[in-house]
Amino acid sequence: ADLFSESQRIQYTIQTRTQDVPDARTYLLTLKDIRIKYATPYFERGLTDDLGAEAMMMNALDTVEKEIKKPLMRNDKQSMALLTAEFDKINKKLGIRKEDLPKYEEQLELKIAKAQLEELKKDAFEAMETQKKREEFKDEAMPDVKSLDIRNFL
Repeated sequence: ADLFSESQRIQYTIQTRTQDVPDARTYLLTLKDIRIKYATPYFERGLTDDLGAEAMMMNALDTVEKEIKKPLMRNDKQSMALLTAEFDKINKKLGIRKEDLPKYEEQLELKIAKAQLEELKKDAFEAMETQKKREEFKDEAMPDVKSLDIRNFL
């Protein structure tokens, strides 16, 4: 269907909401806002920062801004290189490598797919329970959910 995956949707949201942000602090705060508010039917409360990376990134930004003695602008390539170096230290400390990013993306997609399947299973079970309560189906036996697997008919 040529639709965005969930991780592509997140990336698109980040790109569109941050394209006009001039300074690094506002950029990081916007990322935090996106993370917290990012809700799908599968992440009702948004995405979590289980590692505490956001606080570390803000501390790194504070360090760089103290060093350059002014707010860090995104178009200041030399100072942004300092911030990127600080982020690399944080990633190393957390055990996050750039080459593992596709793996994290795949894990996110798998987590979402599992949530979608659970939701589908719950909806199917509720529909079967509703049908079971109808008068015209009182004398029919309830099918076993496992017997409804399409692989059984192939």
